[in-house]
Amino acid sequence: MTKRILHAVSNVDHYDDPSHPTGLWLSELTHAWHVFEQAGYEQDIVSPRGGPSPLEPRSLKFPNIDKTAKAWQADPAQMELLANTKSPDEIDSSDYDAIYFTGGHAVMYDFPDSEGLQRISREVFENGGIVSSVCHGYCGLLNVTLSDGSLLVSGRKLTGFAWTEEVVARVHKLVPYNVEDEMRKRGALYEKGLIPFTPKVVVDGHLVTGQNPQSAKSTAKKVVAVLER
Repeated sequence: MTKRILHAVSNVDHYDDPSHPTGLWLSELTHAWHVFEQAGYEQDIVSPRGGPSPLEPRSLKFPNIDKTAKAWQADPAQMELLANTKSPDEIDSSDYDAIYFTGGHAVMYDFPDSEGLQRISREVFENGGIVSSVCHGYCGLLNVTLSDGSLLVSGRKLTGFAWTEEVVARVHKLVPYNVEDEMRKRGALYEKGLIPFTPKVVVDGHLVTGQNPQSAKSTAKKVVAVLER
């Protein structure tokens, strides 16, 4: 049977300060989408509220934009997918083999407390599917609890955008919290690469996480590898 992937994206378009826009980091979606498409998987997009998912302006500028992101922007059908994302209550988790949380600083605001995304993640994970994230997407894993009341991330190895990368990107004074620190507080066994902004993927059973935008393609490839085992 054809595998199905559910991509999670944000509905938020600015930091606490409305003069600073943010949104989906487009290549984190397009790199993974391309990998899953090549594998012959079916794909859908969900967001905490459903509806439009704004794009992070910086992700659309050189050197952050690449051919997959440009091709997505140039395709009205693909852009329509981001204009009309599904809401969690439209999603039957049993239809999906994996959920993949995309990033962009926007997700720091609406991923952690989305009960709908938490439900889907818990059900996918407990069904034997894969929960995966890239970059800030791991904000969506912060508060996911399993049926026994434990946190999904507790005692598990993972990675995601590092605090050093926030500083290097000069957004550490804009972000609402230090997600790396929050993960450690929840008992996650957080790992990061020695050099900021280089690809790093961590696999712990059916939890697959990538550190930064540069890790999106390799994260998706790891998801495929685990699914095909």
